Amino acid sequence: MNDKSALLNQLRIDRSSDPTPSRRGRPWLIAAILLALAAAAGAWFVLRPTATAVRVAVAEPVGDAGAPSATSILDGSGYVVARRQATVSSKITDKMVELDIEEGDHVKAGQVIAKLDDTNIRASLNQASAQLDYAKAGLDETEVNLANAERDYNRQSALLKDHFVSQAAVDNSRTQLDALRAQLATQKSNVQVAERNRELAERNLDDTTVRAPFSGVVTVKAAQPGEIVSPISAGGGFTRTGIGTIVDMDSLEIQVDVNENFINRVKNAQRVSAKLNAYPDWQIPAHVIAVIPTADRSKGTVTVRIAIDQKDPRILPEMGVRVAFLEDAPQAGAAPTPGLRIPAAAVQATGGTGVVFVLHADTVERRAVRLGPVSGESALVLSGLAAGDKVVVGDLGQLRDGATVRVVQGAS
Repeated sequence: MNDKSALLNQLRIDRSSDPTPSRRGRPWLIAAILLALAAAAGAWFVLRPTATAVRVAVAEPVGDAGAPSATSILDGSGYVVARRQATVSSKITDKMVELDIEEGDHVKAGQVIAKLDDTNIRASLNQASAQLDYAKAGLDETEVNLANAERDYNRQSALLKDHFVSQAAVDNSRTQLDALRAQLATQKSNVQVAERNRELAERNLDDTTVRAPFSGVVTVKAAQPGEIVSPISAGGGFTRTGIGTIVDMDSLEIQVDVNENFINRVKNAQRVSAKLNAYPDWQIPAHVIAVIPTADRSKGTVTVRIAIDQKDPRILPEMGVRVAFLEDAPQAGAAPTPGLRIPAAAVQATGGTGVVFVLHADTVERRAVRLGPVSGESALVLSGLAAGDKVVVGDLGQLRDGATVRVVQGAS
């Protein structure tokens, strides 16, 4: 029995002599584990699937309330121009002493806008007046002499009958009478010449006052008091050929260069919707005045004149404008055009077909559609969509079929 107990005691492990395990390696182990967890989190953040932010719009039937009443069949861009404008100048070369306009001033037809130095012209007028008075005085003197010569001739003729004077005396009296009559005619001509000279001097004096040729708005002030103004260029660079520019705002219209390949879509009196680049949310009703009957060979375009039906002080010359030539309004009782209206930015158009991305929950489906006329802001989808479908609006190049998306604010 004792032998077995001794054998068992020999097999027992004595743990009292084992060294105490060290705790020095535990902080490094914990740091390694945290570093691995951070790397895993970063990798998941970088490689996780991302959702593209998009805006959406709802496809609506064309006949719905709020849908456009007319469809654009051609879009273009041009500028606002004034059919009636003038750079006002003087009729004579002279120094300007007074200027009564500033940019933005409204002027009336005949209103005085500038005055020139009239000192020399007034002196010429006074001289012409004096010459006229002198000519009239000479005419009066000749008329008196003529009347006296007529009386003398009549007297000489009566005395000749009684043989109291000779025929030579009568002939001399007749000659003097004819000479005075010729002198009277010359004096009358001199008076007429003097009157014309006076009228010319008066017109020159009137030309020193520059007036507005028509009612309008001053857009340019080109001269200052003290400068020399002239209707022609003097070549020295110090002479102004214009005083200011006046624009008749009632004559504003739009001119658009249309590609000659599409000019067959434009006709006289056609309705047009115009939008100024400065006010893109303001639709201005307009209509075609005329298609200029000539083409620009270098650009391959034809100029179209468009009248602005709604006058407004915000419309200014040389403003950029975008126009949409509208199709004729449908007749009463005519069947509405089938199709759905979506923003033009929601479709990638290629001719009569296009591609849209339809929203399903948080993914998009790439879908082909058949298109009608596409205007600057909206497109008509004839097939491929259903009313109420939500389509992505914006940069479609970043999407693919089945891509994950998230709708952001501003969606419609």
